[in-house]
This record gives sequence, C-alpha cells and structure tokens, in this order.
Amino acid sequence: MEIRDLLKKDLMILDLKANNKSDAIEEIASKFYKKGYIKSKEEFINGLKEREDQGSTALGDGVAIPHSKNKTVKEPAVLFARKKEGLDYEALDGEDTFIFFAIAAPDGENNLHVETLAQLSKMIMKGGFVDDLKTVNNSDEVYSIIDKYSDNKDKQVIEKKYVTETNNASAEGKNNDFIVAVTACPNGIAHTYMAQEALEEAARKAGVDIKVETNGSDGIKNRLTNEDIKDATAVIITADKKVETARFDGKRVIQRPVSDGIRKADELVDKAIKGQANVFYSEGSADEKYVSSKEDSQSFWQKIYGDIMNGISHMLPFVIGGGILLAISFLFERFTGENSQVFTMLNGLGSDAMSFLIPILAGYIAMSIGDRPALMPGMVAGLMASRGAGFIGGLIGGLIAGYLTNSIKNMTKNLPKSVEGLKPMLIYPVLGLLFTGLIMYFIIDPIFTGINNGINNWLINLSGSNRVLLGALLGAMMAIDMGGPINKAAYAFAIGVFTDTGIGSYMAAVMVGGMVPPLAIALACSLFKSKFTDKEKETKITNFILGLSFITEGAIPFAASEPQSVIPSVAIGSAIAGAIVGAFNVESPAPHGGIFVLPAMSSLNQALFFLLSVAVGSIIGALILGKLKKKPENIA
Repeated sequence: MEIRDLLKKDLMILDLKANNKSDAIEEIASKFYKKGYIKSKEEFINGLKEREDQGSTALGDGVAIPHSKNKTVKEPAVLFARKKEGLDYEALDGEDTFIFFAIAAPDGENNLHVETLAQLSKMIMKGGFVDDLKTVNNSDEVYSIIDKYSDNKDKQVIEKKYVTETNNASAEGKNNDFIVAVTACPNGIAHTYMAQEALEEAARKAGVDIKVETNGSDGIKNRLTNEDIKDATAVIITADKKVETARFDGKRVIQRPVSDGIRKADELVDKAIKGQANVFYSEGSADEKYVSSKEDSQSFWQKIYGDIMNGISHMLPFVIGGGILLAISFLFERFTGENSQVFTMLNGLGSDAMSFLIPILAGYIAMSIGDRPALMPGMVAGLMASRGAGFIGGLIGGLIAGYLTNSIKNMTKNLPKSVEGLKPMLIYPVLGLLFTGLIMYFIIDPIFTGINNGINNWLINLSGSNRVLLGALLGAMMAIDMGGPINKAAYAFAIGVFTDTGIGSYMAAVMVGGMVPPLAIALACSLFKSKFTDKEKETKITNFILGLSFITEGAIPFAASEPQSVIPSVAIGSAIAGAIVGAFNVESPAPHGGIFVLPAMSSLNQALFFLLSVAVGSIIGALILGKLKKKPENIA
C-alpha cells in the first residue's frame, strides 16, 4: 500500500499546538481518536510511548515518524502534522522537529508499518522534501509533495516491471527487455538492499524493465513468480549465501557475489541485456550446474565461500544474542554477586546460546552443500568438533557432511523407485551420520584438536609487538572489503578464538576495526565539507550511529563510489585502532554491540582504551580521507 493511500485528508494538522514531545503525542492520538481511526486514545498513546521508550522516532533533519502497531487501531492510516516553530522531540541530531508522519497500524497487519516506514525514509533522504513540507498551505499541497518525491521507485517492489524515462539522448534506443534478479547476503541487513537499489538504478539508466527479489533478514520480499521467470531474458543473482536456483532451469544466469551487485550493477545489467550469460541447467532440486563459464558460474572456491557464509549467517544470531546476554550477566555479577539469580539466569541463557555456535555453523554449511539431508550429520559433526577440534574442526566437519551426503545421493540414485521414500527417512540420515561420524572420530577430531590447542596456546601467550601487529591486521581486514570475504574471515577468526578460549582481545580488535570506517567517513563529511556532495553529507548522522553500533555497512556506498581514496583511508584508521587495542590488551566481553558493550567491560581503563582506539583510528582515517578524496566536479 502506498503512502498516498494511507495519508488521510482528515488526519492533517498544519499547525500543531503542542510545545513538547508528550503533548505532541497526546494531540496526535486525539486526532486519530476524534476521526474514528482508533477505539481507545489511551491505548494508542501507550503504544506510541512504548515505541519512543525503545528509541526516539525523530530521525533528525526536522522529521519524526511516531508509530504504533496496536489492537486499538480500526483502520490503517498515516497522519501528517507540522509544527511551524519546531519542538524538541528528542531527535537523533539534537535539533528541533517540524514535520511529523504518525503511523497507526492494526495489530494483524503484519509488516505494514515497516513498509510504510521504509517508503517514508526514502522520501526523507531526498533533498528538498522536508523544506517543501514546511511551507505547505493546505492538505492538497501535502499530497502534491508526496507525489513529487514518490518517484514510483517504491511501487516497483510490488509491480512486476517498470521503465523509467530519461532525458539522456542515449536512452533513445530503449527496449522492452525484462530481467529478473535475486540479492542476498549473510546478514540480510544492508548489502541485500543496497544491491537491489544499485541493480534497479542500473536498469533504469539502461531503459529496461527489472524485478528484484530480496532475501533479507525479514524474509523473501518481492518473490519472483513463474511468470516473471518465464518472461525474463536473463537472471542476475548477486548473493553470498545459498538461494533457490532450481527455478531458473534453462535461463541465462549471471551469478556473482553480492558486492558485485553494488559495485558492478551497470556491468551486470549490460551483460544481461546483451545475453552474455550462460544457460543454467538444474538436475532436480539440489544438484545444479552451469554450462561451462569461467566468469559467470561459481568456481569451486566461490562455492565453498558461499557455503561457509551460509553457516556463518545462521550462526550470527546465536553469537550476538548469546554473547550480549553473557556480557550483561557479567555486569550484573559486579553488583549482585555470582550467586544471584539474575546473574545465573542470564549467564546460563547466554552460555546455552553460545554452545550452539559450532553445531549451527557446521549444520548449515552442510545444508548449503547437500540440502536438508545434510543438516543433521553436519550438526552432529559440529557438536563433536565443539569438544576439542573447535571452530576450524566444525567448519571442516560441515563441509565433509555436505559432500558425503551428496555422494550418498549419487550412489543411491539408481535404486528402485519402490525404495525412493526410504532415502530421506532412513538411508540418508543413517549413512550420512555414520560416515561423517567415522571421519570426525578417527581423523578430524584427533588432528584438529591438537592444532586447535596449539593455536590457542600461542594466542594466549602472545604479547608485546606480536599482539599489536595481529590487532592491526585484524582491524585492517575489517575495513578492506567491508562485508566481503576478508572482512568475514577476520570476524570468523575472532569468533573462533572467542568461543574456544574466551579471549576477547581479538574480538575487540575486530570490533573497533568495523566501527572506524563509518565513523571516519562521518567525521570527514563534517571536517571537509567541500569534498563531499550534499547527498553524501546528509548521511553523516546515520554513519555516526551505525559506526558506534558496530555496523560497517554505512561506509560501503562511499567505498564503492571512490575506492582508491576511501578504502586506504579507513583501512589505515582501522589498523591503528586494532593496534591500540592490542597494545593495551583491551578485551570485548561480547562479539557484537559497539559502544554498548562498554558497561560490561572488566574495568574503566578497558572501556577508556577501547574508546581511545576508536577515536584515534576514526580521526586519522578522516584526515587521510580528506587529503586523498577528490573534490566533486559539480561543487564550485
């Protein structure tokens, strides 16, 4: 549903009377109630306040989007309100708020409020949108501005096709080609949607129709139908985890990492239009292959990387949830003691979640290779590895379970059809578990337990310059390709050490290394304004927040547009931050969280040195970026 359909004429307040946040919520709820969109004003106010308690909905730049998904809502609606003088709504940038879009969503409307927030957020990012709304004289002008800035880009996630007209003379040769695409990344937070945006923009410039399916953290969106696939001249898959590909049997398919979807979208769309892709053939639902292609099919090592990323993506929720609860439990231990019920409960819950890491990693690596029959033997291999062989042993165990399962499938594919039903229920699980268990028991566990113990002892005893160098290396790896294989390798290494030994110093180096890139860019946008476009400068508040939260993805658009200046700058800054962490032996009590893990650190000095490393790395990165970055041509 579009914003225009939800924005009600009788829910517009062009002169908000409230002078503070509480009164604004009251006035907004009263309007919803008087016009009959909610059954209880009090319940709706409570819903709005509960959401504000989680974090202010004032996004900055003068806009707030208070919202509540509430059983008291009778009909979904969006209210527009303007406070001419502005009021303090506890905005993220500390400035007054002038424009309000309040969303009321019924309790059963699934993700309506999320989709509405997404559409509004895109409009707010466009220069001029907020300023235009500040000067409206009536409700019709509000609708006109919504229409002006809603450029049909949001509609395309629902519709099958779109073609965007362009004034560029090169678009005169525009055709009616239709391509489909699938984007996915292990986390499903940023890269998935950034690749979607880039591919859609590239298709618009090329004058072709496109539909992009996203495999994000909230599930599959804009799913491709059989009709879409049938009509498509080519398929683009940019994914770092396994996606459903059997449906593309007989189509021309380009398969690349998700980073190519962001950085090389124009090239991929051009290849799809020109038919420069090989035909994909699927043998059943699991055994899939390409007609030989060196560029557009995945090599063996690319396939291995994708399988490992599938395991890591499923492991991350256990890492983050369990790790942060463990950190919180240590915080309670300081105040309530180790025998308190709160500490025991939180520590036990976090430890239980962390105990699943290696089994989940191995299980989903195996499943990525051999589909569902490989999941169980893979998880058992991971469980066996968690008793000695550690993270590396679990990773190898997952690969073994996956390929063994595929081998068992091949060996049994010519059995009579009368025993077909026995394969998934009896043959695959028994043989898969038996062969995987034998290899783990007699080969992998003995070898990798010794290797794991040796590495862990070396890391425990590492000191001085060696620890500084390793911290610098891990920090730099987090910034070199931001979300790519090098970044993921550094994070996986730190997680492995953290789970096997409890040492948090390498986790801290990785964390500061991931925090520096967006912070350095945000700082550079503030210090070297002439080096950045207005659109780039608008992202600095967002990048500050993302950086402090250990979310690196905010730096990716800058790295993609000017890698020669951005990547060296942030990599040096991250390396310095990692080196400082190594020098002072700073340890992170959790595998994620950014500055939010500071209260759980073992001492005030640890927290201060952690902040010092982030600050120094960000400042140095920003200064180098300011020196290297070229001034945009369209800025005088």
